[in-house]
Amino acid sequence: MEPDSIETLPAQPGMRLARGAARMLASMGHAPLAEFVPSAGLRVDLVSVSPRGEIWVIECKSCRADFLGDRKWQGYLEWCDRFFWAVDAAFPEDILPLGHGLIRADAWAAEVMRMAPETRLPAARRARVLRDIARAAALRLQGLRDPMGVSGAVF
Repeated sequence: MEPDSIETLPAQPGMRLARGAARMLASMGHAPLAEFVPSAGLRVDLVSVSPRGEIWVIECKSCRADFLGDRKWQGYLEWCDRFFWAVDAAFPEDILPLGHGLIRADAWAAEVMRMAPETRLPAARRARVLRDIARAAALRLQGLRDPMGVSGAVF
C-alpha cells in the first residue's frame, strides 16, 4: 500500500462506528451526513436520506456507559422515518430498547442486523428536515472548498 493511501482512523470509537455505518449507507444509495443538528439541543450521529427519500437517523453507541449516559436519543425519533442503533460486535445488544433498527459496525463497514420500523414524518416536518440536511451538507462542502467563505455559518 502506498503511504498516501493509508487510512487514518477517527479518534473516537463512536466516530469509527459512524464512518463504517456511513460507508454502508452510501453503498445502499443513501446520502449520509454526520453530526446533523435537527433542532436546538439535539445532534444525531448520522442522518441519511434514502433513494426513496426516507430519513434515517443512526445513533452510534461505543459501549454500555455511552448508551446509559445518553438522555437525548428519544428526542431524535420525531426527526426521522426510521431510527437505528449502530454498535460494534462486542456491544451488549440486550440493553438496547426494542422497536428500533440495529446496525453492527466497525470503522470500515457495517451491516443492518434488524430493519427499523417505518414511522413516516408529517409532510411539513419532512420538508423542513430535508431542507436543513441539504443546507448543512452544502455549507460543509463549501467550507471544504473555501474555509474563509463560510465563517460564522452553522453547519
